[in-house]
Amino acid sequence: MATAGLTQSAIAEALKVSKEAVSQWLNAKSFPRPSKLLQLGKQLDLSFDALVIEDDLYAPKVSFRRIQGTKTLDCHIKKAQEMGRCLRHLMPFLPFDTFEMPPVLRSPGCDYDFLRKVAAKVRHDIKLKDTETIEFAHLIDRFYALQAMIVPVLWGSKKRHENAVHIYLPDSQSTWVYLNLDVNIHDFKFWMAHELGHCLSPSLSGNEAENFADAFAGALLFPHEKAKQAYRVFHAETTVRGRLRNLERVAKKEIVSPDTVRKQVNKYAVSAGLSEIDFGKRIYGWITNFNKGYKNVSETLLGDQSDWNARDYIRKTEEAFKTPFFDMLRQYHKQNQKGPGLVQTLMDMPLLDAKNIHAELT
Repeated sequence: MATAGLTQSAIAEALKVSKEAVSQWLNAKSFPRPSKLLQLGKQLDLSFDALVIEDDLYAPKVSFRRIQGTKTLDCHIKKAQEMGRCLRHLMPFLPFDTFEMPPVLRSPGCDYDFLRKVAAKVRHDIKLKDTETIEFAHLIDRFYALQAMIVPVLWGSKKRHENAVHIYLPDSQSTWVYLNLDVNIHDFKFWMAHELGHCLSPSLSGNEAENFADAFAGALLFPHEKAKQAYRVFHAETTVRGRLRNLERVAKKEIVSPDTVRKQVNKYAVSAGLSEIDFGKRIYGWITNFNKGYKNVSETLLGDQSDWNARDYIRKTEEAFKTPFFDMLRQYHKQNQKGPGLVQTLMDMPLLDAKNIHAELT
């Protein structure tokens, strides 16, 4: 700043923010939004690496449920971490009398027997037997029991890198789970279970975390006993068509992806020393056609999005997911009288949509 001949007041004026905001940035009390950080770098002729200290002991830990075929880049991580930093504004409004670190797995891994035990323990906590179906309400209640905040978002079906984001804030030991509603109901259930796996394994990161969460989700939704029963049915069928017909029946009954059933049945087979079930070379195309027969969660919950209404979106998602997220935002804005910028950053949505949400909350 001295070399450039700039004062805090000059920077504040150039960036159209308050002098207090600049002071907080420089004293590491708050972090500028990505657009302001970019402008600040241009004003000072500094790169991101020169401007930002990366070794933050309390940097938000993030993981993604990626859309197939996408790759996680630094820009995805930085954006999610910025969302995590903004979530700190909501910490005073968490609806718990005491906020504690939830019980987690000491050494999470993908071993079949280990996952079988973990899934059985979670099902026992939910008060479900191995042969019973896990409903959406069971998963939602489990998130709340673990003090994980669900943030329901509308991110579209194919335009993004991720369909769910898990953000863990080390300084407060709080967990925030973003769930994209613009997905098929069967996949959505798997992603909820996947994110629950992240809640139980905060020590993992990167591909290791994603692999465990996937394996946990499959073991929880279609555990050993179900896989064992299904294997017998599939094995008794002499044709691929017959196996696919039974696969469809099981997937509909359990409200899980046919691919989850297929993988769990064959994982059981390997563990038991049996031959794997062959569902044919066209299985993936068959699964795609299966999914086309069902609406996205957003359509089921909110109806036609051409009539998108912020009030209905808030009310219906609060009821469906029992989430206190929007109420926390209400309390924050009531105390701080801020604009829609925080809503835009927290929910990673267009400004116009953020303004609609903000108007309903204030």
